[in-house]
Amino acid sequence: MSGVETILFGIALLPLSGLIGCMFAARSTTGQRVASVVMAVGSTLGLCGMVAAFNDANPQSISLPWLLPWGRFAVAVDPISLLFLGPIFVVPTLGSFYGWGYWKPFEHPRSGRRLGLSCGFLAGAMAMVVIARDGVLLLIAWELMAISAYFAATAEEGNPDVRQAGWIYLIATHMGTLCLFAMFALWRHATGSFALEPAHAMPGGMAGAIFLLALTGFGFKAGLMPLHVWLPGAHANAPSHVSAVMSGVMLKMGIYGIVRLTGLLPAEASWWGGTLLCVGGVTGIAGIAFAIGQRDIKRLLAYSSIENVGIIAMGLGLALLGRSLGRADWIVLGLGGALLHVWNHSLFKPLLFFNAGAIIHATHTRDMDRLGGLAKRMPQAAFSFGVGALAISALPPLNGFVSEWLLYLGFFGALDPATGRPGAAVAVGAVVLATVGAMAVACFVKLLGTVFLGSPRSDAASGAHDPHASMLIPMGILMAGCAGLGLFPMAAVPVLEKAVRTWTVLDGPRGLSLAALAPFSSISVMGLLLLATVGALALSLRMFLRTRTIRKTNTWDCGYARPAARMQYTGSSFVQSIVHLFTFIILPKYSRPALRGLFPAQDQFKSTVLDLVLDRFAFPLFHVCGKYFSTLRVIQQGQTHLYLIYILTILFALIFWGSL
Repeated sequence: MSGVETILFGIALLPLSGLIGCMFAARSTTGQRVASVVMAVGSTLGLCGMVAAFNDANPQSISLPWLLPWGRFAVAVDPISLLFLGPIFVVPTLGSFYGWGYWKPFEHPRSGRRLGLSCGFLAGAMAMVVIARDGVLLLIAWELMAISAYFAATAEEGNPDVRQAGWIYLIATHMGTLCLFAMFALWRHATGSFALEPAHAMPGGMAGAIFLLALTGFGFKAGLMPLHVWLPGAHANAPSHVSAVMSGVMLKMGIYGIVRLTGLLPAEASWWGGTLLCVGGVTGIAGIAFAIGQRDIKRLLAYSSIENVGIIAMGLGLALLGRSLGRADWIVLGLGGALLHVWNHSLFKPLLFFNAGAIIHATHTRDMDRLGGLAKRMPQAAFSFGVGALAISALPPLNGFVSEWLLYLGFFGALDPATGRPGAAVAVGAVVLATVGAMAVACFVKLLGTVFLGSPRSDAASGAHDPHASMLIPMGILMAGCAGLGLFPMAAVPVLEKAVRTWTVLDGPRGLSLAALAPFSSISVMGLLLLATVGALALSLRMFLRTRTIRKTNTWDCGYARPAARMQYTGSSFVQSIVHLFTFIILPKYSRPALRGLFPAQDQFKSTVLDLVLDRFAFPLFHVCGKYFSTLRVIQQGQTHLYLIYILTILFALIFWGSL
């Protein structure tokens, strides 16, 4: 059996796992566990197929006719597919096992089997998207992925917030799909088929239109601003292991689409890369600015995902500019850094969502201002959350540092005087990336400080405890991945270099390699030294403290004789100065207390950060449209002869239009 056949067999088992789980009783834990085992078998087969395909010198493919009048059942596996298949086969399976402790069937009898079925179809559909080599097949898999994600994210459909988030997601994802329909129609017109094969010649205007439609259609799924409207609500209201899959894997399907289409198009104009670089920069800065202003722990992580998608888009923009300007080093570092960040984000973001789920499971709240002091009550979760926070903040020796470092090398390389003004403009990307990195550190310092340090701010936080082993083990595996890629990034270089060469198949990377441009061995040495130094300091501090009498008190007691939890910094007050700096982007809304007299009555201060696009533009626009469009209901009379008149009117109008 070839690698692609093994992968297809593994993909078939992923949705089958959910179907098997549906055969058991709604409250049966056996059904849930059998489904998880079947999903693990499918994922293992998929990973084995990936190894076989990677070692095969020739790309493996299958192309068969089908009953549909368009396209073919055409699938293939190349290094770009392999790079995106890895997270698809790993993260949903870990989420399935995480669900043993987080989403127990006897606690959720109405949604347990449906959730397992949706997750299985979601994983299988994502894998089909990545290996599809026909536009029609890709659209079918894309739609199946969108619908599966909708049912998985709305598992708690009784909650009005969940229903609203689900509808927004459904509308947004289908707006993106409409753009993809238009894109593949143009692709069919330009190339003569729906086959996803390199187009060696295409008019510049047609190629530009296809690029813009791909950027918009796939950008909806990736969460590029301002197309991100569905993402914060869907991630916040979905079960946490579904949020982990959506953020860690499904967003990357949008990135995959952009990478695949730009790799198939002929040499492009420089404005493609410039557009993607600007969109990525705006997405990165605005995403992390909105994350800083959140009180909801899952909305914070959702906006952080938008920020990381922005970083990936900046890398892709650098690579596209490299192709148009003939800079092979920009291609290798930009695309290599972006693809490595895809892997990295698929490790540390599910880790953070799993941790958030453990916190919510223990305290029954997502409001950070009602948490606090969890480091003492949930030490294992606090440690794994700390690892995830360090990784996503791009701090060494963890994996987030490596991918962003590659992008820094690419941006600083643009300062070469021979490049002229375009190079100086591209180098601004390093400033944007540094700004995003600094804000990410502030964001996760706020999160760690508010949630894990200090004293509990509620009774629920006081009674919290570490999660079950079935939830801790998936976190441990993801932590090991973050540390492994951070300390030994050379392990990822072979697949990254093959993916870069596949993407640049039309003009080639001109002999440059990622290993030659970036000294990965030095990263490993410095990372291990840093780890050894931190370990030695921690051991020395521990031995020193054993010889001293330690007076214990509350964190941040500020010298008060009787400090209380209410005296602590809240998440909002902790970052108030940073929120003030970015007021022009996030437009915070304040509800200030009215203090009158020497002894004012008790009042409250509240600050809210609404989404700029959804809450301040889309909702008001739809409200106005709904108000005025309701007048059109006069044409809907429920009488057959009127509808026949409408059809004939449109028919004659089309005939008239066609005769012009």
